[in-house]
Amino acid sequence: EIPRRTGTVLIIDETHTISSGPGGYTAQHGLEPDMLVAGKAIAGGIPAGVFGVSREIAERLWAIVPMVNPRVRQSAHLGIGGTLAGNALTVATMRAVLEEVLTPANFEVMIANASRLAEAARGIISASRLPWHVTQVGARAEIMFMPAPPTNGADVIAGRRGDLETLLHAFYMNEGILVTPFHTMFLMCPATSPADVDRHTEVFARFVDLVRGAGVV
Repeated sequence: EIPRRTGTVLIIDETHTISSGPGGYTAQHGLEPDMLVAGKAIAGGIPAGVFGVSREIAERLWAIVPMVNPRVRQSAHLGIGGTLAGNALTVATMRAVLEEVLTPANFEVMIANASRLAEAARGIISASRLPWHVTQVGARAEIMFMPAPPTNGADVIAGRRGDLETLLHAFYMNEGILVTPFHTMFLMCPATSPADVDRHTEVFARFVDLVRGAGVV
């Protein structure tokens, strides 16, 4: 309502928040963006990107920048395009992922597993009285070594514990668990099982015992 009232263009980037469910965060919360973008998640990890704009925004663009009008031949140096635009492999993969993988049924299973992991990790953190928290966005959950969820990049930089992140990654790797690089995020997929989640819970509990016993926290 605020963007409409103020004439502001609402742009939503679903590169990460598409984990919220079919249609991403936008559909989950009934939002109406003027522009929307999504990344490689809709192609199963193969480099891909899509964008969409409302008819109103498209018409404004065509009026301001005639060279992006699809009804007019474009210069090779302007507009959106290139040798990789509409790549047949990428388009075919996106169709397969959207039809067979990112389905409502699969999202139900993935989100349930993410909730299972997040709740178990929160229980361990709470029982150990550690200043950590777990953030969940749909099918993804992340353990963060700070007391409250960050609200911007500066909060992350100021509060993150690189030593604990490195230690956890090494500890997990020795246990056969690979974690997303650069942070401690777990993204569920249709093949993830409750047993996989419970295995993580057991390993995370031992990690907590390790760092508490060593006086790291």
